[in-house]
Amino acid sequence: MKCKNLTFADRQRLEELRNKNISLNAIAAELDVHLATIYREIKRGYTGEIDENGQYRYSAAVAQANTRENLSRRGRCKAPTA
Repeated sequence: MKCKNLTFADRQRLEELRNKNISLNAIAAELDVHLATIYREIKRGYTGEIDENGQYRYSAAVAQANTRENLSRRGRCKAPTA
């Protein structure tokens, strides 16, 4: 496993696997990320709905929009003043 950010294609794959009720461990292995990354990503892409299996509904588009918004709010570091 590598420390990496998920791409939109990764998020779409996660959404596809999640809709097929694949286990989160298997999804993490498929995407080659840590299980905690999958949990954080599902939280990030939560649509506010619960599916028929009682699980949080995940949307790759919502997750991507939240990621872009978070990155835009991050801002730049200020240069140290002497």
